[in-house]
Amino acid sequence: MQNAALIILDDITDWQPYYPSQATVTASEYLLQSTSKTRTQILNLCGDLSYLSTGYYVSLLAEARGQRVLPSVTTINDLANFSHYQLLLANTDKHLNKFLATADKSLPVRVLICFGQTEEPLLNNFARQMFDRYPCPIMWVEFSYQGRWFINQLVAGALPDLSDTQQTFFGDALDSFSKRVWRKARAPKEYRYDLAILHDPEEPIPTSDKKALQKFIKAAKEADIDAELITADDYNRLLEFDALFIRETTRINHYTYHFAKKAEANGMVVIDAPHSILQCANKVFLKELLDKHGIPTPRTELLLSQQDIDYGKIGQRLGYPVVLKIPDGSFSIGVEKAESEEELQRVAAELFKKSTILLAQEFVKTEFDWRIGILNNRPIYACKYFMARNHWQIYNHASTTSRAKSGGFETVGVHQVPKDVVKTALQATRLIGDGLYGVDMKVTAKGPVIIEINDNPSIDSGVEDLLLGDELYHIIMRDFARRLDEK
Repeated sequence: MQNAALIILDDITDWQPYYPSQATVTASEYLLQSTSKTRTQILNLCGDLSYLSTGYYVSLLAEARGQRVLPSVTTINDLANFSHYQLLLANTDKHLNKFLATADKSLPVRVLICFGQTEEPLLNNFARQMFDRYPCPIMWVEFSYQGRWFINQLVAGALPDLSDTQQTFFGDALDSFSKRVWRKARAPKEYRYDLAILHDPEEPIPTSDKKALQKFIKAAKEADIDAELITADDYNRLLEFDALFIRETTRINHYTYHFAKKAEANGMVVIDAPHSILQCANKVFLKELLDKHGIPTPRTELLLSQQDIDYGKIGQRLGYPVVLKIPDGSFSIGVEKAESEEELQRVAAELFKKSTILLAQEFVKTEFDWRIGILNNRPIYACKYFMARNHWQIYNHASTTSRAKSGGFETVGVHQVPKDVVKTALQATRLIGDGLYGVDMKVTAKGPVIIEINDNPSIDSGVEDLLLGDELYHIIMRDFARRLDEK
């Protein structure tokens, strides 16, 4: 049953409403099995998951056997202790508020969630968030009203206790969650691991072009990894895989971050890890982190919209032109330049509509930016990115063409990069982690300064791989294999 979900039941007759499957075993049979060497996803559908119950031991042994299990022991314990920290509901979920507004406040409201799905369309977003936080196949959420709505109870559900309609809903949710339960056995050629490569075919400036994505897939196979391209629509399939490689622009308030969180919570190898996205995506965080450790950056000041800002003094301190940035921009989006105090005030007013905090930074004029690609704390490629023609940035989003115009590039060997550039880049990424990063730097008269750290650096065919060729993709895929082996 390589790569398939194994369904654990109290009694095999609990599965009678569904298609017959060889992927079902009783809890007793599972517990008595010899230590499994297959990489099976376990769905624990035992009715009793209380501490030291049979259901509890199923999840405990699954984890000891190195299998991914839903629910995990951590989730079981979190559900058991839920009464100690009842959840007030955030006012930000408009659909949830709309649903509860029509409910009878004198009675508890119970909602069934199966694999992050619910029968109530207004609660789709809420159900997904609850499943992300408490990954449990069947879960009942009970709302109560005492001056305001809150979650009174959160418990795992039992399959035999569901009504006919609810059992049908459960089957549909399971089917979309893990299609491979119903698939025929795969061809004899099997790979040790499965890798999901998350990408957006419609992204205007993708982090990897189509040719590069195919090179990743080919290199993965040679590392004994079966790689598959997935999109945002495959969120419910994520746990079919052993690892996740995000190849699209990451943001915090975005599904790329949700994918990373879900993958990490379920023990998958993931690049970019959620903490890398969190730290690299926000320039305010990076400024504080780099300042704290004395790593050189251009002189930078924080501007808060709620404060009185003396734009004249900012101009005096930083000198014109002044660069203004929103904290979470990427590919030069949300980065503007002001040549005077009046322009500084006008540009800041526009950017404050997008963020309550801005960064004002001294302008460092160079012909090109260095990009040092770093994986597992070692440099793997280096590029010079030149400014777009007649523009002060690498990307010119004001271009009259439909796509942003970018400048030229030069790919060089890491050994050809000034040593202080590589050293500074490594010092910076070690503060974040051992993932895949692209460090953008400028070289000044005083030495290199870091402009930003990308948790999801561009790797395009004919650009970053120009010197190493296919070996660049092999380096990254071999590192995935190493991480998976260590798991």
